[in-house]
Order: sequence, then C-alpha cells, then structure tokens
Amino acid sequence: MIKAIFFDIDGTLVSFNTHQIPQSTFETLYDLHNRGIKLFIATGRGKDGLDVLNHFPFDGYITLNGQYCYTEEQLIYENTIVKEDLQSLLNYLDKKPFPCGFTEEHTKYFNMRDERVDEIHRITHNDDHPSGDCSEVIHHKVYQCMCFISEDEEKELLKVMPHCISARWHPLFCDISPIGGTKQKGIDKFLEYFNIPLEDTMAFGDGGNDIQMLSHVPISVAMGNANDEVKKLADYVTDTVDHDGIYKAIEYFKKENKL
Repeated sequence: MIKAIFFDIDGTLVSFNTHQIPQSTFETLYDLHNRGIKLFIATGRGKDGLDVLNHFPFDGYITLNGQYCYTEEQLIYENTIVKEDLQSLLNYLDKKPFPCGFTEEHTKYFNMRDERVDEIHRITHNDDHPSGDCSEVIHHKVYQCMCFISEDEEKELLKVMPHCISARWHPLFCDISPIGGTKQKGIDKFLEYFNIPLEDTMAFGDGGNDIQMLSHVPISVAMGNANDEVKKLADYVTDTVDHDGIYKAIEYFKKENKL
C-alpha cells in the first residue's frame, strides 16, 4: 500500500491557467492526509514560492529541484553551488549576457530582466524578483540558478560549471543546480527520515525536471498536460490539472487497491 506521495507544483498541483490549486485537488489532498498517507512537495520553486499551497500541512518539502529539503521542524538536506562555478557563471555572463536568477534560501534576484523573465512570471506568478548587481553572489549560499538560455547554450554553460547539472521544464530557461541534489535525492532523504520503503511511494509530475523523480518511484503519474517524454515513462497518465487530474488518478489507484 502507498504510504507516501510526492507532488510537483507547477502544472501538477497548480494550474498554469488559474495559478491556483483546484478545489478537487485540495479535497483529495485532505482525504489522503486524514488517512495517514505522508504527502510531500517536490518542486523547482524555493521556499519563497510556496504561498500558492495555502498552508496545506504537507509533511515535507523538496524545493529547488532537491537542493533544499525540509519539514516544518527542521532542515533535512541542503546542497549549494560551489564558489568556483558561481565565479565561472559570472565570467560567462560578462561575455554572453542573459537573464539569470540566483536563488538563496528565502529569496531570488536577477542580474537583469527581459521579456523572457516576464513571460515565465506570467505563467508561474512566482518570478517577479528584482534585478541588480550580482557580483557578490560568490559569497552567498546559492542553491540554484535560473538561466534564460537555449538548450545549446545550456550545454556550453555546463562546460564551465563542472560541478553542476541542469533541468528544464520550459523552452525559455533551465535550472542549473549543484551535482548531488535532485528530486530523487530529496525523496530518498525523506524516506530515510520517516522510515518509509521506496516500494510504498508514488509521485506526480508534468515536466522535464520530474523525470528522475518519476523514474525512481514504483508508481509514477503524469498529468494530462505533461510533455510527451514524461507521459511515455509514467505508469499512469491522468487528466490535466484543470480537469481534476489528481483526483481522478487517486480514485483510479483506490480501485486498484494501491491506496
């Protein structure tokens, strides 16, 4: 039986159209919570982007694609970009400028903003952070960088940031994170903390940054609005977030006696 479920936020719990969690999803989450199933967030957002959850009592939070994992009581795991890679990024930005968001524990800030950043904020309602001088970033604890570059540029950037990996859920940007922290890593950290076997877990996602997570758990669910690669690897494809996808998937697995 499933004892723990991990949920992505954007495009999974939260609609890209309404920027809210559907009522059917909230009702499903409370039903699962009341039945004693552990519920976790697994998102690329930072702590400052979780207001959209409306204070639902999740048991833990995998944020910044696994770089910062915590419960309401304590920090479970953190992973920051090394100073050398941050300096290499700053040097790269001097030669080939592009918008880049630097994410710390409680905030994010950009070196510059343009229409690409504004477009992502229109989708997420979570990227209205200011821009300014980022030259001192190497002295800060940075967990993730939001780089507005193409896939080819992403490959070039990673060559000068050898201690980092990338993940992408939108063609306009990628998240650059330190090696060692992923949503998969976050899952393992929480399962160890709560003493839950991996075989008793499932996860919901829709984007490229969910692929490792969905490949890791025994039951993976892709939203109806997920990209094709996510749908192909998922064990089950549900409806879209706007058409009660979470509720419908949970009802399906209840009938399968998994929940």
